[in-house]
Amino acid sequence: MQIEDVPLPHPGPGQVVVRVKAAGVNPVETYMRSGIYARKPALPWTPGSDAGGVVESVGEGVTNVSVGARVYTAGSITGTYAEQALCEQSQVHQLLEKLSFEQGAAIGIPYATAYRALFHRAGAASGEWILVHGATGGVGVAAVQLAHAAGMKVIGTGGTEKGRDLVKEQGADYVLNHHEADYLNQIGRLTGDHGVDVVLEMLANVNLDRDFNVLAARGRVVIIGSRGRIEIAPRDIMNHDAAVVGMLLNNATKEEMASIHTGLHAGFGNGTLTPIVERQMPLSDAPLAHHEVMKPGAYGKIVLKP
Repeated sequence: MQIEDVPLPHPGPGQVVVRVKAAGVNPVETYMRSGIYARKPALPWTPGSDAGGVVESVGEGVTNVSVGARVYTAGSITGTYAEQALCEQSQVHQLLEKLSFEQGAAIGIPYATAYRALFHRAGAASGEWILVHGATGGVGVAAVQLAHAAGMKVIGTGGTEKGRDLVKEQGADYVLNHHEADYLNQIGRLTGDHGVDVVLEMLANVNLDRDFNVLAARGRVVIIGSRGRIEIAPRDIMNHDAAVVGMLLNNATKEEMASIHTGLHAGFGNGTLTPIVERQMPLSDAPLAHHEVMKPGAYGKIVLKP
């Protein structure tokens, strides 16, 4: 990746140009950049879908935002690792005054992914036990906040003391060190031998085979992330009447995305949701940011400043 000058975007009908104040960095962008993602963009390509910024201009028929409005993006036509980004109006949402532009850049993929996994795919309900594997990153923190706000009992995992403290602060009832060999053995005791009703799995190629051992009857595992293959025993799924479902945010319908961001807006408004930004880096450090976001020990969100 390198910085280049390109023509400024201009909005067509139903489109919005956003002046980017901060752009979120997500693991999916590293997969697309390296060519291992299922969807390979045409080159040259500007990464990024998440940003916080100000509406620069709008096209004909745009009704949800106006020039000068504070917004966050959840998707982009031209990419958000840039000074300006062209978006469909459905990808642009109001950014509340209480949230910074950096926090706005931490909303799109992390919070929408957590919301869809928890409510649309798992059908999680208040009172249920939720295990968030890898709860210290952007999606994990969002999931903990959402589950806690909905009245669920939350167990998170993290690899560093700093990260585990963060997860506890965001509402987890219990936080486990996933570097300890027997950490999953603690779940039976913590849940009164009930097990967890939902697992949000960020690294299925490492954890999935062991997730079934901590599931409650009719438990659900939602696979949010995986970096390779894994062998499992189907009878472990059968024994629990369990369900294993995949989750890819790109598969969400426009109606689902609209419901997600309506729900998120309410959470940001009442203070139950608060994006956590760990690190701000200049846009020129985007290559370094792609290395940093893939390192173990995630803690909140990395954002780029144009």
